[in-house]
Amino acid sequence: MPGRYYDEWRIGDRIAHQPHRTVTETDNLLISALTHNPQPLHLDADYAAATEFGRIVVNGTFTFALMVGLSVGDTTLGTLVANLGYDKVRMPKPVFIGDTLRAETEAIALKDSKSRPEAGIVTFEHRMLNQQGEIVCVCERTALMQRRPS
Repeated sequence: MPGRYYDEWRIGDRIAHQPHRTVTETDNLLISALTHNPQPLHLDADYAAATEFGRIVVNGTFTFALMVGLSVGDTTLGTLVANLGYDKVRMPKPVFIGDTLRAETEAIALKDSKSRPEAGIVTFEHRMLNQQGEIVCVCERTALMQRRPS
């Protein structure tokens, strides 16, 4: 499914993305290894059991990357010029192995590009929710988007 062009967005547009995704131990191990993150809270079950969480907490960079990735097909696939930034990244609840996550996006700002008349800037708020409907990650993403070709 292709993303939307800049001209097709309106402030307040909301999308509930598919598919949903259940987090596996392999997901957590791979992202921790790929990013050279040795945090025992993510990798050591005995260590994690002694924390306030009582079990391994999934690496937050996985949650963030999955949230953005789940949004791409509905937002920027084939219409993105460049991501300009990610702001206000927050993780109000932990994610655990076995949690099923889903992503939502809302367009919160639109701005014509001054330097590129063939493009515009969309600011998205992405939200990731667990199976209880709790927000586990949220961020604002600013994207330079193509206008619909004439």
